[in-house]
Amino acid sequence: MYVEWLAPERVTRPFPLVLVHGGGGQGTDWLVTPDGRPGWAYRFASEGYAVYVVDRPGHGRSPYHPDTLGAPGGATTSEAAAFLFASPQDDSHTQWPWDGEAGSAELEQLAASMAFLLEDAEQSQRLDGERLGALLERTGPAVLITHSAGAPAGWLALNAHPELVNGIVAIEPMGPPYFDVPGFPALPWGITATPLAVDPPVREVSELAQGLEGHRVVGFDTAPVLIVAGAVSAFGQGAGPAVAAFVNEAGGDATFLSLADEDIDGNGHGLMFEANSERTIEPVLTWLERIGR
Repeated sequence: MYVEWLAPERVTRPFPLVLVHGGGGQGTDWLVTPDGRPGWAYRFASEGYAVYVVDRPGHGRSPYHPDTLGAPGGATTSEAAAFLFASPQDDSHTQWPWDGEAGSAELEQLAASMAFLLEDAEQSQRLDGERLGALLERTGPAVLITHSAGAPAGWLALNAHPELVNGIVAIEPMGPPYFDVPGFPALPWGITATPLAVDPPVREVSELAQGLEGHRVVGFDTAPVLIVAGAVSAFGQGAGPAVAAFVNEAGGDATFLSLADEDIDGNGHGLMFEANSERTIEPVLTWLERIGR
């Protein structure tokens, strides 16, 4: 896992933030918007936080090698990028400021910057969670801010190192629970492909085939969770409430926030780098302020 850090000259906040990118993305998703504005990472630093920006194993500045990481999955196409981020069929998605049609220069550029997911989702998420845990052992307790397919890394780090996670902000997290559609990573453990430690323990995931049924996920009762969805994101509006319900059933304390509830309209899946990214970060800053008191 490659890690870049940035911070103000004087850190004034009680905990650092660790930013975990999604799917085929990379750490630069948090550093700069596609139209060249500073990304969320710099805003967090300007608010007094120490910030760690990661490239998950095999993504961005963390090199991919098949002997270590296994076979690659399919490449991210312009059509996939359009489906996830641009929603060209929906005129309500007003905060995507570029041409949203597959094949357009903007979508081709976005797709070119995106890597493939690893073919073995269980192994990939296990590595993400382990490396994130190793980072937390060096930084001390932190709040994790994850996006999309980066969310399982956060859940796994909380599961393994609850004493090192002060909270999680899951932006448009992968879901809904137990998702299993060909061509996408399945989530047999509810919100991860990788086994979660549960209490009472189970030997096989099949024991949770009907849901948690009285089990709690270890560590989920130790940190608050905020799940954020764009107002017009089919992905976030569909999966977000169900993921929040799973975390709560698992013993956690999760709140679902649609940006529409904050009168922030027109955002899709990539809400942290859309045209109004300076507004979409505000509810997150408010929540961080609250848990930092």
